[in-house]
Amino acid sequence: MSIADIKKNAEAKMAKSVEALKNELHKIRTGRAHPGILDQVSVDYYGSEVPISQVANVTLLDARTISVQPWEKGMGAKIEKAIRESDLGLNPSTQGELIRVPMPPLTEERRRELTKVVRNAGEDAKVAVRNLRRDANEQAKKLLKDKEISEDDERRSLDEVQKLTDRTVVEIDKLVSAKEAEVMAV
Repeated sequence: MSIADIKKNAEAKMAKSVEALKNELHKIRTGRAHPGILDQVSVDYYGSEVPISQVANVTLLDARTISVQPWEKGMGAKIEKAIRESDLGLNPSTQGELIRVPMPPLTEERRRELTKVVRNAGEDAKVAVRNLRRDANEQAKKLLKDKEISEDDERRSLDEVQKLTDRTVVEIDKLVSAKEAEVMAV
């Protein structure tokens, strides 16, 4: 393994940590509706649990209402029950074959709780990135110990990994602050 391999590996894993944070932040609901909010809700479909998006068409009616149009007639009640029993705090209503899911406005207290959740997710991502930095630095030190690289190369590697870590942490901070602003917007 070379220094370039170590750096490329660390960069790829840090990018995955940022992607995981984006996915986590996407699940945290704000006052606005978006179809992705129902992605984690599963419904019983002939004995197996599947996401709602695989048994119905999920779209937005307006900024605060999601519509769910089941593809089969008998699925409406099951989908409505699955949404109601999820931990999202949503109360769907059925109108014929269409299920309307209004997004309740968030209270100030709930917004503050959600910002704490956002900060914790950001901190978890930063911890993951720091662990990746530590692993990359240990690999570089092992190469130096095995006399595969010089001390100058090792120092340069440590500096490059630190710069990469700093850039990733700044990106995480931007994502967290943007999501906090989105959550706190009334």
